[in-house]
Amino acid sequence: MNDQYKTILSASEGIYKEKGSKFLSFAIPVNDTESIKEILKDYRKKFFDARHVCYAYMLGHERKEFRANDDGEPSGTAGKPILGQINSRELTDVLIIVVRYFGGVLLGTSGLITAYKEAANDALENAEIVEKTVKSIICICFGYELMNDVMKIVKETDADILQQQFDNLCTMKISVRESTTSYIQHKFENIQGLIIEN
Repeated sequence: MNDQYKTILSASEGIYKEKGSKFLSFAIPVNDTESIKEILKDYRKKFFDARHVCYAYMLGHERKEFRANDDGEPSGTAGKPILGQINSRELTDVLIIVVRYFGGVLLGTSGLITAYKEAANDALENAEIVEKTVKSIICICFGYELMNDVMKIVKETDADILQQQFDNLCTMKISVRESTTSYIQHKFENIQGLIIEN
C-alpha cells in the first residue's frame, strides 16, 4: 500500500492569454467538498464580471474523489483539461479554478482546450509541490514498567509521539505511517498489560 501522496503547499496563480481572452488560474490546496463550495462561491463573487468560472478538483490520498466543471463552456473543453493537469502531476487535495474573460474572438473547441490546459498548467508551475504521508493515530495506555518496551517499538517504527502523560498509568498518542499501523498494533498487542484505545 502506498501511503505517500503529492499536493501543493499553498495557493498559486497563473495566466494564459489568447486572441484577447484572458484566462486567470488559481491552484488552491483543499481537504473537503464543503471548503471547495465556499471557495467557488467567493471566486464567483470576486470575478462576477467574468464570462466563465471553470474548475476541477481531486481529493483524498487514493485520488478517487474528483470533479470537472465547464461552467457553460462547450462540454469537455474546460473542466477536463484542468483535471488533466492535476492528473499529469498525480496531485490530490487540490482545486484549480480558471476564470475566463472573453476577448470577442471565439477560440473553437481545440483553442479552448489548449487555453484551459495552459492556464491550469501555469498555476501549477508556480506552485510548490510537496509529498505527504498518510498517517494513523494510535492511543495506548500502560503501566510505567512497560515504558522501555513501548519506546523500543516507537523508535523502531519511526512513530511520532503527539502526546504523553505519566500518572499512575502512562498514556501516549502516536502518529504512524498508515501502511505500518497493523504491524505496530500487533507489536503492542504482544505487550502484556498494555491497552490500545480506539
